[in-house]
Amino acid sequence: MKNFKRQGAQKPAHLELEELTDKILGCAITVHKALGAGHIESVYHNALVVELEKRGLRIEKEKDVKVYYEGKEVGARRIDLLVEGMVVLELKAVRDFDDAHANQLLSYLRSTGMRVGLLLNFAAPTLKIKRFLNPKAAGMPQSGANPR
Repeated sequence: MKNFKRQGAQKPAHLELEELTDKILGCAITVHKALGAGHIESVYHNALVVELEKRGLRIEKEKDVKVYYEGKEVGARRIDLLVEGMVVLELKAVRDFDDAHANQLLSYLRSTGMRVGLLLNFAAPTLKIKRFLNPKAAGMPQSGANPR
């Protein structure tokens, strides 16, 4: 295993993102274990902010994101949390995820150009997690490419 700290070398971006998402998920699990299911979304949001900050992560709460169509701004959305300027978090306290939740997070990834988004549902007895990748984000490997 390479030591990326030697000679000023930086970790590859995919490893940095993987470590960051692991930290975020650790925070979410800690919050869920402490509070359990049954609260409204804002309770989990506020508790997760406390836990992320406690672990030294930089967060932006309810970040406004502009939506463009043919180069013109047509609206805005609000992301629950943006962590370290790299990972979009969408929090839910619902019975189960549905397609609208996934589509919402994917639209955030497209609008921001971010690579990774986490959809977290705190309402279940066990924290539910879905990880989404934006294949069009800079630096993401294009899977399934079939040049003809």
